[in-house]
Amino acid sequence: MEILSHRGLWETPEEKNAEIAFRRSFDLGFGTETDLRDHNGEIVIAHDMPSGNEIAFSHVLEIMAGRNLTLALNIKADGLSARVKDILAAYGHTNYFVFDMSVPDLVRQIADGMTAFTGLSDIQPNPPLLADCQGVWLDCFRSDWFGPGLIDGLIDEGKRVCVVSADLHKRDVEQQWSIIKLAKRLSSPALMLCTDVPQRAATYFGEAG
Repeated sequence: MEILSHRGLWETPEEKNAEIAFRRSFDLGFGTETDLRDHNGEIVIAHDMPSGNEIAFSHVLEIMAGRNLTLALNIKADGLSARVKDILAAYGHTNYFVFDMSVPDLVRQIADGMTAFTGLSDIQPNPPLLADCQGVWLDCFRSDWFGPGLIDGLIDEGKRVCVVSADLHKRDVEQQWSIIKLAKRLSSPALMLCTDVPQRAATYFGEAG
């Protein structure tokens, strides 16, 4: 299983989606999840509406320095997929996926040839366009609702799976992580976990971080 940092490997909330968090994550060998928006014609890193002080997405790829670690990209505005794909191509970055988009934009991202993950969660039990997507963003908004069989079944169907760690929803991780650890496909490279505590997860699951 691969572990991804959520908005970089940050130590204080102010470091989320900041350069220092990305550098720390990449230097320790963790890929990361981050958020993309457009501002004044540039694709920038921003979870909320940009204020003008955000770092450019291209700069994150410069920090990556060709390491091609996994990027989970939450494009927060529709219609940006072609531009994002062009930036990735310019830096030779192939190890990425986009997720958590509107259904119309998912259609467009698939048409643009992007690596797209559909959403599956306790509040979205029917993942849109599953057959057309390379993977699943497996979320748990209100409870640890899924079992290891769901993870195994999706991977056996040829899908990659990125589990949203319970800590992203302000819940303790012990129950959910114990469920994940029971998956027969735990060691599969098709399985990922996105968390605010990647080093703790690496220790728990025995992955090198």
